[in-house]
Amino acid sequence: MVDTHLSSPVAAGWREWVGLPAWGVGSVKAKLDTGARSSALHTFDTEEFERDGAAWVRFAVHPWQRSDDDAVTVEWPVHDRRVVRSSTGHAQERIVVLAPIELLGRTVTAEITLTRRDEMGFRMLVGREALRQGFLVDAARSYLGGRPPRRVRRKNRGR
Repeated sequence: MVDTHLSSPVAAGWREWVGLPAWGVGSVKAKLDTGARSSALHTFDTEEFERDGAAWVRFAVHPWQRSDDDAVTVEWPVHDRRVVRSSTGHAQERIVVLAPIELLGRTVTAEITLTRRDEMGFRMLVGREALRQGFLVDAARSYLGGRPPRRVRRKNRGR
C-alpha cells in the first residue's frame, strides 16, 4: 500500500537505506537529493519491449556498491521518457518508471529514471518528487531510518 496523505513529515538524513519491495530489492544505499526532481536508479542490461500494446522495460538492478552479486531482473511498465541533466551538465534521455519505494518505514510512489551510475557514490538517488511525500531532509545527519544487518552492509562495500 502506498501512503498518499502523510500526516506529519519525518526527518531523513542525506543518505538512507531504501527498499524497492515490488522488485524484490530489500536494501539499497541511497542519497537523498532535494536538487534532483526525479529519483534515479543504477541499472544494467536495460531493454525496452512491448507487452499487450504497452511500452515495458526489462532491466537488472545490482543493489550493492562495486558488485554485481545478487542482481535482480525486473520487468516494469514504462511511465515516460525524459531528458535529464546531470550535475555536470550532461543531458541524457532516460526511461522513467513509477514504483513504490520504502524509506524510513513509509512507502511512497517515486518517478525513477533508469541509468548507469557506475561513477556515482550511490546506487540510487531519491529526488524531491518522492521526498515531498512526507520527508524533511537533515543534511547534517545520515541513516535516521537505521541500518540493515551487518551482513547486508558488508555486501554493500563490494569486494
